[in-house]
Amino acid sequence: MKMHFKLFCCILSVVLLGVACKKSTDTNESAATTPPPTPASSGASTSAPPPSAPAAGASSSDSAVGTVEAATKMAAVDWALKQDEIKNDPKGQWAIQATASSTYNDAQGTAAYAANQAVGPPNVDKYGDNGSAWTAKTADAGIEWLDLKYPRPVYATAVRVRESCGSGAVIKVELFDEQGAAHSVWAGNDPTKELNYLVVELPKTTFKTARVRLTLATNVVPGWNEIDAVQLVGTDQ
Repeated sequence: MKMHFKLFCCILSVVLLGVACKKSTDTNESAATTPPPTPASSGASTSAPPPSAPAAGASSSDSAVGTVEAATKMAAVDWALKQDEIKNDPKGQWAIQATASSTYNDAQGTAAYAANQAVGPPNVDKYGDNGSAWTAKTADAGIEWLDLKYPRPVYATAVRVRESCGSGAVIKVELFDEQGAAHSVWAGNDPTKELNYLVVELPKTTFKTARVRLTLATNVVPGWNEIDAVQLVGTDQ
């Protein structure tokens, strides 16, 4: 009986030990397979950008683009107003006759690129090659000239050269008095870009003039250098 009781106690101890190991194993497996807890919502909000941040960035970008577009439009408006002001200047006059050192295709009269294409008010509306302007026979050949005559002699205060292609090649502007003597009123580096005027302003001359000569260095600006029109500005007294 005593032996049986001891045997029963041993068996019970083994059973209890096995049950305890199994529970420990189940606990470890459960800990290993259970996913980590989801972070609290407050932590997620802290790491994410505020909802207003993208909107603020987009607004700044749009504002910058809008500012650039507005500035570009205003510059275009200013340019158009200046062109119109020059074209309709009551003190200005446009050439009625022109000769040149050479012309493309040896053009004469009213043919495309002839010297007389620089007569009258501007009629080239876009920068680039255009037969409605004068150009020399050969591109990049070096020194060329364009000589223009006007309806009436004036005491000159300005010369405005409308350049329409290969702008920036003018190196000298001369006026001729009524006795035919040449007077250099400007020489230098022509800053003109795109479709625009080289404006030479000068103190009112002591002589009257109705003739302007431009000298170009056509090798300075590669390609064809074209003159659309030349305005002589001055007064009768």
